[in-house]
Amino acid sequence: MNLVDCYKKVRQRTEYICSPLQTEDYVVQPVVDVSPPKWHIGHTTWFFETFILKPYFMGYQEFNPNYNYVFNSYYETVGNRVIRTDRGNLSRPTVNDIYQYRAYVDEAMEKFLSTEPATDVKELLILGFNHEEQHQELLLTDIKYILGHNPLFPPYSSSYVSPKMITAAIDFIKVNEGIYEIGFTGEGFCFDNELNRHKVYLNAYEISPNLVTNAEYLEFINSGGYHDFRYWHAEGWDWVKINKVESPLYWHLIDEEWHNYTFHGLELLNPNNPVCHISYFEAYAYASWKGLRLPTEFEWEAAATQFSWGKSWEWTESSYLPYPGFAKAPGAIGEYNGKFMVNQKVLRGASEATSPGHSRITYRNFFQTNLRWQFTGIRLAR
Repeated sequence: MNLVDCYKKVRQRTEYICSPLQTEDYVVQPVVDVSPPKWHIGHTTWFFETFILKPYFMGYQEFNPNYNYVFNSYYETVGNRVIRTDRGNLSRPTVNDIYQYRAYVDEAMEKFLSTEPATDVKELLILGFNHEEQHQELLLTDIKYILGHNPLFPPYSSSYVSPKMITAAIDFIKVNEGIYEIGFTGEGFCFDNELNRHKVYLNAYEISPNLVTNAEYLEFINSGGYHDFRYWHAEGWDWVKINKVESPLYWHLIDEEWHNYTFHGLELLNPNNPVCHISYFEAYAYASWKGLRLPTEFEWEAAATQFSWGKSWEWTESSYLPYPGFAKAPGAIGEYNGKFMVNQKVLRGASEATSPGHSRITYRNFFQTNLRWQFTGIRLAR
C-alpha cells in the first residue's frame, strides 16, 4: 500500500469511529483524563499539519493559527497550549469547523504525498499514522466513558462487535529460567520506548494462559476484597477509601444483579468475559488475594507466543522505565515517550479497542496506577 492510501485508511478509520456520535457527544469532558472526541479529531489533524505540512510542504498556508494553541497536547517545543482540563470548555471551534480543518489538511497532505518524501519525512509520516491509531483507541475509550456516565446509558453502536477471547484448557504455562531477549527487532515501525533490544535474566516462573474472568473477580468482591486492607498497597487502599470504590468501572448492582455498561448499553454482566476497566491497584489486590502476583513486562514478553492476548491491556508489575541505550529524538518528537517514564506501570498486549495492525508483542503501553478507563485486565503469574 502506498503512502497516500495508508494516510487515507488511517484518517477514514478515525471518522468511522466517530460516525455513530451526535454533535453533542463530541464536546463532553466528564473527567480530566477523557478528552472530547472533537479534540481528538482536531489534534490528530494538527499533528500532520505541524510536523509535516508546515515544515516540508512549500507554500502551505496554515488553516488557523489559533489551532496550534487549541490542539497541541503536551509538546513544550511547539509552544503554549490549552490545559488538558479545559478541553471540554472549547465550544468553539465547532465540530463542523474541525471537520473542515481535517478536510483542508487531508487535501494538502494528498498533494504533498503525490511525490515520494525524503526518508526522514517518511519516518515522521509513519509515526503520524501510528499516533492517530493510538488516538483511535483513546477515542473509543473516551466515548465509552462519556456515554457510560450518561444517566441514560445510551449505546454507542448496535453494530459494534466485541471480539471473543480464546480460553485455554491448561492451567499455568511453565517458563524456564534463563536469559531472554526483550525489545523490538527486525523491519517495520516501533516506538522509541521498545528500543534497544537487550537481554534480561528471568528466574523460572509460571504464567496463566487466560485472563481473569468477571466470575473470578466477583469472588474477590463477594469475599470482601474491597474492604480488606491486607490485599492493597497503602496508596491503593487510600484510593479505595477516598473514591468509595466497590467494583470495576462500569459495573452496577441493580436489584441484586450485576450489570455493566458496554458499547451496546447497560447489560447483564457476562461472567465468562475477562474482567475489564480495572486499575493497577485492583489488579495487584486481586493477585494478592489469590496468593499470586502480576507478571513483569519481561516475563509477559518472553511467554507471549504461548497464550492468546489482545482482548484487554494487561497490567504488569513493571515500572515504566527506559531500556538500556534508550535515547530521545531531537526536537518535539523526542517528547513522545521519554518524559513520561516516571510514576507509571507498563501494560502489555492490546485491547479490543486497539486499531487493526497496531499491536505487537514488544509494544509498551503505560498508565498511572489509579486509572481504569482504558480496556485493562489481569493475567496472573507465580
